[in-house]
Amino acid sequence: MPVGTAATVKAMLPENVRETGADVLLCNTYHLMLRPGAEVVSGLGGLHRFMNWDRPILTDSGGFQIMSLAGLRTLDESGVDFRSHIDGSRHRLSPERSVEIQDLLGSDIVMCLDECTAFPVSRKDAESSMQLSMRWALRSREAFGDKPGRALFGIQQGSVYGDLREESIEALVRTGFDGYAVGGLAVGESQLQMFDVLEGLSRQFPDARPRYLMGVGKPGDIVGAVERGVDMFDCVLPTRSGRTGQALTRRGQVNLRNARHRQDPRPLDENCQCPACRRYCRGYLHHVVRSQEIISSMLLTWHNLHYYQELMGGLRSSIESGTLGDFAAGFHRDWNSGDLPPL
Repeated sequence: MPVGTAATVKAMLPENVRETGADVLLCNTYHLMLRPGAEVVSGLGGLHRFMNWDRPILTDSGGFQIMSLAGLRTLDESGVDFRSHIDGSRHRLSPERSVEIQDLLGSDIVMCLDECTAFPVSRKDAESSMQLSMRWALRSREAFGDKPGRALFGIQQGSVYGDLREESIEALVRTGFDGYAVGGLAVGESQLQMFDVLEGLSRQFPDARPRYLMGVGKPGDIVGAVERGVDMFDCVLPTRSGRTGQALTRRGQVNLRNARHRQDPRPLDENCQCPACRRYCRGYLHHVVRSQEIISSMLLTWHNLHYYQELMGGLRSSIESGTLGDFAAGFHRDWNSGDLPPL
């Protein structure tokens, strides 16, 4: 899912995002409740009409952003009080209010409010945080009720502690959700630690429900997570990288600011069919990046989103054909081979 935090995928028009192959967008409850406000979006027809996106939208509950507000939040059993990072105004977010806001936004996939555990964290603190998130999940489920055509996802927590992760998913399955997310990862732990958490995924999670790894990630993280049973992903990396002159390609990351691209007539990736690769050479992309022209963000974001959708499409096809292991091996071989030098 491309990330449209504030109801826009930065540097892209909605129709261009769709052209990359994206089916679902992610928007953020925390940011939209602060600006322009959930009631404002609702009054203007809901998120789909507001941002001109006629396909599904998933809304993050705001738990991760609130975790990041060190010194600006106070958390208790009923919810969290916090100050806006924009203007310092006070706000209150409870599991019920989070669901209400996402309902006002018109979200198709609603996330229950959780406390995203920081890393590193002691086992005692991780257990207390996880159990609070499970109580909040039950309240979110009750607040959501029955909404045909829409979905509510529960979020597993427990940091890197396997037994806490198992306890968490057992609680979520008892409550009953339309899908299950893995939260509290990609917050500072190593890739090996993340994969260790995901190893038990297929055994713990219901087969008939989607599994969503929140906030991940790098291409290698995604391939490894799919091998361990994950279905859904989101991450700001492709769009953020595009705005900083970084392109993701089959042969790894390419920094278009580097002088080696200045006179290079080749496309960024000769096998890519995105507009940046079909219509422009590396020398031009280097020029507009170094000149800080807006088109550089547009072209590289388009390329990166296209690359991610191609990667996900390849993963889906390999699963269908029973060749996921071969696909993963080919991915790592190409990625580790590195970018080709100029001619």
